[in-house]
Amino acid sequence: MTVRIVRLGTPRLANEGLRIGTVRRPPRGVPAARFASEDWYDVWYPELSPSPEVVKLGQQAQSEKDWAVFTRKFRAEMAEPHASRTLDLLAALSRTADFAVGCYCENEARCHRSLLRELLAERGARME
Repeated sequence: MTVRIVRLGTPRLANEGLRIGTVRRPPRGVPAARFASEDWYDVWYPELSPSPEVVKLGQQAQSEKDWAVFTRKFRAEMAEPHASRTLDLLAALSRTADFAVGCYCENEARCHRSLLRELLAERGARME
């Protein structure tokens, strides 16, 4: 059993399991009834998305220094009790179920999902 980090809207992998969308907003122009069938996500969970202010920092990051500011602020948000407990829960679930966590960004290296990968691994999640 594992957790995979994926780009939402890409074809699902075999045995991927439930796909969790950790994005601030649903995909534009896609009716909610088609989110799962079009490989966006099965469950929308914006609580693991950066706040709107922090999203802007990530989108505007031009340098490693800018990205480091985004990283620090997003990690601080994920250290808040609600988000931290959610990450603990997902790490524990990864030992008994297959599921995926994702975002829309094309480049994982400049996406909060790369940090979710780190945060889950730090909690002992079984990663793909």
